[in-house]
Amino acid sequence: MAQNQFDPRHLETLDRDLDRLSSIEVASNYVSRPIVGPSLAFVFIAIAGLASATMFGFSDGGFLIVLAAIFGAYMALNIGANDVANNMGPAVGAKAITMAGAIAIAVVFESAGALIAGGDVVSTIAKGIIDQSALSNTQSFIWAMLAALLASALWVNLATWIGAPVSTTHSVVGGVMGAGIAAAGLASVNWPTMSAIAASWVISPVLGGVIAAGFLALIKSRIIYQEDKIQAARKWVPILLGIMAGAFATYLALKGIKKLVKIDLTTALGIGVAAGILVTILMFPVIKKQSEGLENRNKSLKVLFRIPLLVSAALLSFAHGANDVANAVGPLAAIVQASQSGMVESTAAIPLWVMIIGALGISFGLFLFGPKLIHMVGNQITKLNPMRAYCVALSAAITVIVASWLGLPVSSTHIAVGGVFGVGFFREWDADRRRQRLQIGLSKSDLPGREEKKRRKLVRRSHFMTIIAAWVITVPSAALISAAIYLVFSNL
Repeated sequence: MAQNQFDPRHLETLDRDLDRLSSIEVASNYVSRPIVGPSLAFVFIAIAGLASATMFGFSDGGFLIVLAAIFGAYMALNIGANDVANNMGPAVGAKAITMAGAIAIAVVFESAGALIAGGDVVSTIAKGIIDQSALSNTQSFIWAMLAALLASALWVNLATWIGAPVSTTHSVVGGVMGAGIAAAGLASVNWPTMSAIAASWVISPVLGGVIAAGFLALIKSRIIYQEDKIQAARKWVPILLGIMAGAFATYLALKGIKKLVKIDLTTALGIGVAAGILVTILMFPVIKKQSEGLENRNKSLKVLFRIPLLVSAALLSFAHGANDVANAVGPLAAIVQASQSGMVESTAAIPLWVMIIGALGISFGLFLFGPKLIHMVGNQITKLNPMRAYCVALSAAITVIVASWLGLPVSSTHIAVGGVFGVGFFREWDADRRRQRLQIGLSKSDLPGREEKKRRKLVRRSHFMTIIAAWVITVPSAALISAAIYLVFSNL
């Protein structure tokens, strides 16, 4: 009987074994986590290639279409991983929505924008940057488009890895330029167009930042710094929401539904003004009721901006899906048309299966790899709350409208990130201005030193410099990669 008695030491041994198993499980989860995303991405790319192979086979140009479908799927994944953060980052950083909620909203609205309102015809030579006659040979054109697609995808992938939100449009432009130069020399490039694109590197973020800072200044002066914040909010928040409604109505009319109906700038502005007035009138009683019982402090004001911020993020995602899906599928559509017709056309129709690859790729890329850049844009540049994030979202829509009016090529990525910088730098300036008022009359010894001033900076300079550097080298980097890939392809 003594041998069958329970020995407490057995429990200690069991505990040690369970601890080891638990440690192994944690370690295996940690190791496998970085593998899951790339594995699922590889599966999606493989499915895109197999689907195109089923339709076209590997003969009579079919192999090139399959290769283009693989590169297009890869590019779409990278657009989802990098570009979509600009729409969702501010809302997540402001804690208006969780990361999971942001991804769910973006996936739905990006896909809807791409499939419902994505252009059914795209320019085969991105924004006319290469002379059409320089790539009149069908084989050279196809190799150039393949090189541009792969090069731009590789560059965006690298930028996502280092945590820099870059313009996928500029990446494609650089890819096409590099392949064009490798195929037909420097004379084939439309340099005036390239100059306009280079100017947008400065125009987009500065315009976005100035507009975002301007609206934040308005909110601070008219609401936050008022003695009765709630009463001020009842007056100004409906007007601000009306401005947002008008801006987004105009933005969607210009950029979001152009496949469904063509609308000129004047008509779009008329639609925006009507929508803005209507929403302003409707919001006065809504905001009055919503603000009842709120305490007279800044934290209470955040409640009034949360839902409009979510709506703006969803609309930005819809417009992004409608516009930027062409960055992934435009060159693919051009290759499909050139392979089937044997001719290089100035425009290319986008087949439904090509659009589906673009829409699903953007969604999967966002789901698998998007949180890194969303976190960067929303949290790591400067601290955001719903009011600051509202200013960023509003500046994105207004900047695109202003750029369309002026005929300037701008990047949605540069605008959104520029808006975040604008909000952050305005906060620094405003805080410093208010601090100086309080320091009047103090002795020099009582003033903060250099280290203390540096600690008070509200925009992280390291992220600022990394992002600016990535923007500047996007076009030349994508061009160099594309030229190298084209030379390899053309010599196979």
